[in-house]
Amino acid sequence: MYGALDISTSGMIAQRTRMDVIAANIANAHSLQNAAGEYDPYLRRAVMLAPGDPNAARRTGRAMGVHVAEIDVRTDALRREHRPDHPFADADGYLMVPDIDPTVEWVNALQASRAYEANVAAAETTKSMMAQALRLIA
Repeated sequence: MYGALDISTSGMIAQRTRMDVIAANIANAHSLQNAAGEYDPYLRRAVMLAPGDPNAARRTGRAMGVHVAEIDVRTDALRREHRPDHPFADADGYLMVPDIDPTVEWVNALQASRAYEANVAAAETTKSMMAQALRLIA
């Protein structure tokens, strides 16, 4: 029965990571420089989830739940924008800027939020069932 709580917990952790990455995408949608002040446009990131929990102690636990397999940096997530007055513009006046659509990011955030809420509800239901079982035993 405790496996069900582990599954819900792994789902909440995965969705929280998705929300963090989505927030970073939205916050950096207009970032063109790195911390050193060099021209380095922010590249959109995406969380890749995979089944199971590779850190679980037992073999059966490794087959349940979900985990963050990787955070993919989308190297193709740049678009050309004409800004001839920008200091980083090329000779033709074009600049590569992050191709991050705030609407898509907000929809992804809503999806991650709903998935997180579903995992919370599943954990609460599991806890309630455990409490009822203990009351019947006692």
